[in-house]
Amino acid sequence: MNTHHKADIRLVVTDMDGTLLDADGRIPDALWPLLAELNERGIVFCPASGRQYATLADQFAAVDDGGMVYIAENGTYVVRGGVELSSDPLDPETASWLVKAVRQLTDQGVDAGAVVCGKRSAYVERSDEAFMTEVRKYYHRHEIVEDASAVDDEVIKVALFDFGRAEETTAPALSVLADSHQVVVSSEHWVDVMNPAANKGEAVRSLQRALGITAAQTMVFGDYLNDLEMLDAADWSYAMANAHPEVRRRARHQAPSNTENGVVRTVRETLGLE
Repeated sequence: MNTHHKADIRLVVTDMDGTLLDADGRIPDALWPLLAELNERGIVFCPASGRQYATLADQFAAVDDGGMVYIAENGTYVVRGGVELSSDPLDPETASWLVKAVRQLTDQGVDAGAVVCGKRSAYVERSDEAFMTEVRKYYHRHEIVEDASAVDDEVIKVALFDFGRAEETTAPALSVLADSHQVVVSSEHWVDVMNPAANKGEAVRSLQRALGITAAQTMVFGDYLNDLEMLDAADWSYAMANAHPEVRRRARHQAPSNTENGVVRTVRETLGLE
């Protein structure tokens, strides 16, 4: 639409998995020249993910000149230029309870594992190759420990990987925390537990305040339930064509799927960069 070309966009925020990344979990090659054009125009680009900060920093190392902004761990940890802008650590008792709850689930036959997400590293007890293959995708900096319920780090999130369907098994088992914490199904297999006010939307609003940018100047792209709140933080909110039905209902616009390079194509069209 021609009206898109008049958009005064100053901030572009995108989820990673199922949104920016392609079917093989890779950043599309078309993003790199777009980032250079955004930078020339003074437009801030920010990945917002359940992934660890260290993982995101590795993925964008080739283009990060030291000033890039990252919303990591589903909004519980925001970093700009290597400096923490905000964080929302879990209390140690909750983190410990979650590790023990996952141990009980596995004793009951649920094929799952916990990742205790600290600021410095992620920590796991389970070490079989199938589980570690999933951990390595999202947590480049991780340690295998004997007791993940008592790590020496500020824990900002506990993530649970369920080899079945997280929405049907793991998430319901954690419903006792729903009144006091965020229990978010972030993909088919992952559930994240965070403090009640922690989400990508709050992180985006914090970033908007820090940069002096409004919701009307913000584009956001997402595909899953952990993206809902950040869609509310932008006037230019986009659900990917492959998004969860609730995400498609919540967003104001729809973008082509992640396998069709939807984020890059939509940013270019909206900003008239064809």
